Amino acid sequence: MTRSSQLWEIGNRALDLSLRPLIMGILNVTPDSFSDGSLFLDPQRAVARALEMEAEGADIIDIGGESTRPNAAPVDEAEELRRVLPVLERLAGQLKIPVSIDTYKAAVAERALAAGAEIVNDISGLTFDERMGEVVAAARAGLVVMHTRGTPAEMQKETGYRSLIGEITQSLRASLARAESAGIAATRVVIDPGIGFGKSVDGNLEILARLREFAVLGRPILIGTSRKSFIGKVLGREGGDRLFGTAATVAVALLNGASIFRVHDVREMRDLVDMTQAIVKHAPP
Repeated sequence: MTRSSQLWEIGNRALDLSLRPLIMGILNVTPDSFSDGSLFLDPQRAVARALEMEAEGADIIDIGGESTRPNAAPVDEAEELRRVLPVLERLAGQLKIPVSIDTYKAAVAERALAAGAEIVNDISGLTFDERMGEVVAAARAGLVVMHTRGTPAEMQKETGYRSLIGEITQSLRASLARAESAGIAATRVVIDPGIGFGKSVDGNLEILARLREFAVLGRPILIGTSRKSFIGKVLGREGGDRLFGTAATVAVALLNGASIFRVHDVREMRDLVDMTQAIVKHAPP
């Protein structure tokens, strides 16, 4: 990868992905997320968890106020803001690492960025809300564009593809073009192929096995496999018992070109990516 494709500019700082892989700690302030729903609804508990994840080695905290698990019911803008703003406001000045807002609503992103978030993680790849690109550009924020097929309520109804990697690549390329047309510099955008979003178990496994093919897009790759149902289906494990399955997916993704990992278990995945990276550095060219 080129030097520019190893930098992720967010606000007034740049994260250098050539130094070490980034860990994005998940903080769901929702009652119905598939793995940790209701654990951090209380703002004080959420703040404590964010600070704990920073101490465990997280490079970014990703805060979400609406579950986007398969078949999740949508949450209106006011409720999403009611959940995330108290946490963002309490975290202001306490964290040294950047905060990401996990939302596809431009109004929520706008308020979150004003409250201190520096990254927008948009599962729709700028397709659900036409104002999102404008909001991100105005704030000079970082952006994650993800591939999905339909809304969370509908995305698992059709998981077949004629050319899985080709179609995801085409969709992500279109999202990058939307970002560019909105005035967002390419160096502010990373891509996420959307594990678990409109994909079958086999599709998720194929994405991980062929992840390096997304390098043609020239941007860093973020992967979010943590505790997801495809791991449970392969191993026969419930959500709270998928740590080692998650670890395998993270290690493979790192070896296949991913450099940002969105995870629940920060301490464990920090060790895993650092150890894997240490080994990779000794591999022959």
